[in-house]
Amino acid sequence: MRKIIDVDLDACTGPGRARVTNLAISDAVRSQGLYYAPDPSSQIACSIGGNVAENSGGVHCLKYGLTVHNVLGIRVQTIEGEELVLGGKTYDSPGYDLLALMMGSEGMLGVVTEVTVKLLPEPPDKRVLLGVYDDLSKAGESVSDIIGAGVIPAGLEMMDALAIRAAEEYVHAGYPTDAAAILLCELDGSTSQVDPDVARVTDIMKAGGAINVRTATTEEECELFWKGRKAAFPAVGRLAPDYYCMDGSVPRHAIGRVLSEITRLSKVYQLPVANVFHAGDGNLHPLVLYDANNDGELRRAETLGGKILEYCVAVGGTVTGEHGVGVEKLDQMCVQFAEAELNQFHRLKAAFDPGALMNPGKAIPELARCSELGGMHVHDGKVPHPELERF
Repeated sequence: MRKIIDVDLDACTGPGRARVTNLAISDAVRSQGLYYAPDPSSQIACSIGGNVAENSGGVHCLKYGLTVHNVLGIRVQTIEGEELVLGGKTYDSPGYDLLALMMGSEGMLGVVTEVTVKLLPEPPDKRVLLGVYDDLSKAGESVSDIIGAGVIPAGLEMMDALAIRAAEEYVHAGYPTDAAAILLCELDGSTSQVDPDVARVTDIMKAGGAINVRTATTEEECELFWKGRKAAFPAVGRLAPDYYCMDGSVPRHAIGRVLSEITRLSKVYQLPVANVFHAGDGNLHPLVLYDANNDGELRRAETLGGKILEYCVAVGGTVTGEHGVGVEKLDQMCVQFAEAELNQFHRLKAAFDPGALMNPGKAIPELARCSELGGMHVHDGKVPHPELERF
């Protein structure tokens, strides 16, 4: 399950078993000038099968897409023990798009055993810009300004003051520790494309309130800028005994508003929040810091996280961008989807797994499972199905 089976250099595809790690795929073809684009922060450890289950993205998903955009085919074992071969080495196949259906299904429809991915040629030129801001909202507005100008960066990431200081202390990436926010913007392609894009993005950042814009031009400088971002999660983990990582997505134009609301909620619940996220596609990753040894802090952290996700929905976003639902966000699924929509999810689940045996109780709210977890959604103080025992 950890083997890369065969790399087709002519077709630029690479079939691998489901437990092959994300980074191992790029490592295996780097000598050929190829790579696999989706790159979650956990790519050194996360499996390609897990990426399919969660439809994972990463810092380069803005330009190159999520797992669903970079997987050409999979082999899936059904609950009846049958093997489904979905997709292949071509970019399309007839019939219903069951391949896309499996992306992000969280192991509830079948067990993925093999994945054929699309490999891309390494871009000939690459630069990384670091924009420094003294105001978090200004950094958020610059994200929309960059995309609105017609520039599609390979990656566009944001970090707030708490995350900046943690990352800099941890890996010494050269981040300014007095900044309220930074934007990391990677531009790639031919030099004739990258040069004007660097000039445009620099102008946009400065016009949007950036107090400084630095450009990394060598591979070593680019890696150093990204090193801090990639290490942000473990770095923030040094600030408190525990942290609670959320994963909502919002329209880009709402990023500033959502960050302001997160700041307000942080004060209400008296728990610090670090923000480090994929700004280009509005995929937020607020990290709620707490100490589980203190009475009530875990519950406060969970409540705060839920409030953040519900606000994401209120501004037109979703409760998850790439981490999935699991059991953690069952309440918020009831906020985002109406009963009719949830019923359709149940019907789809039943078509693949009529006995509800595959990863049961995850992603789609069920009365029995919500009762077990004590997490049924309560709206306006009215408990649905009061006859059910809570435990």
